Amino acid sequence: MIKKQTIYILILIFAVLQLFFNKNNFLPKVSFIPTNTPFPTITIAPYEKQLVKVILVIDGDTIEIEGKVKVRYIGINTPELHDPRRPIECFGQAAADENKRLVEGKEVYIQKDVSEADKYKRLLRYVWVPSINSGQDLFVNDYLVRQGFAQVSTFPPDVKYQQQFLEAQTEAKENNRGLWKECPIKY
Repeated sequence: MIKKQTIYILILIFAVLQLFFNKNNFLPKVSFIPTNTPFPTITIAPYEKQLVKVILVIDGDTIEIEGKVKVRYIGINTPELHDPRRPIECFGQAAADENKRLVEGKEVYIQKDVSEADKYKRLLRYVWVPSINSGQDLFVNDYLVRQGFAQVSTFPPDVKYQQQFLEAQTEAKENNRGLWKECPIKY
């Protein structure tokens, strides 16, 4: 009971600070979502980016960030790698390897659309790797589709980049990239 009271007091203090500082745009707009965990979950409002560190790449479209939080990329699907009911799907390992090359051990920006998490309690996010030289961050979700490591998989209401992903998929198909070349029977 004391722990819950302490948590609620901390939430109240943070909310008051947020109201004060947000007038001057010093703090990002965040909201608290109560959970059954001992600590409240802080989530970024839709369309705002948050910088996080990727600890582990699970497969082509799922990562683990600091705090052992799993993140599922929005709007895309890569061939399965860890489904115990079936063998690794065509291009599944290649997609996982490319995702690992892009993000593992790096700080990335994640961005929420509308939904917070999927039924497996993974955060649903778009992901960017900050640019070092070019000035333009790499949009990982788009890149994986455009290079043929993933296909478009849309689940409303998370549709902010749906049209961009469909155009990327058309480009990958037309140029016979990745799974569109290696796995023509399934796709």
